Amino acid sequence: MEKQAIKVLTAVDIDRIVEMDWEDRTTFDTIYDQFGISEVDVIKIMRKSMKRSSFLMWRERVSGRKTKHAKTSEAQRFHCSQQDKFKLKR
Repeated sequence: MEKQAIKVLTAVDIDRIVEMDWEDRTTFDTIYDQFGISEVDVIKIMRKSMKRSSFLMWRERVSGRKTKHAKTSEAQRFHCSQQDKFKLKR
């Protein structure tokens, strides 16, 4: 099996991935569709981006959670109600 090329993520991308993954309704499949990174890579990003206690709390919460995995092959994007408040006004 060939190793995939590592995708370079910006700080903004990493922040968005952490935000999306912290939301219970956003699936790993949705994150893969948007950023091209696997569940394993998302977990690595979460581990590096969070305090240990926060990471452990998150892992306990999402382990075995059905909502973190899409039920169909078509992943849907979850839109957080607070997401718009961070958009820049033009």
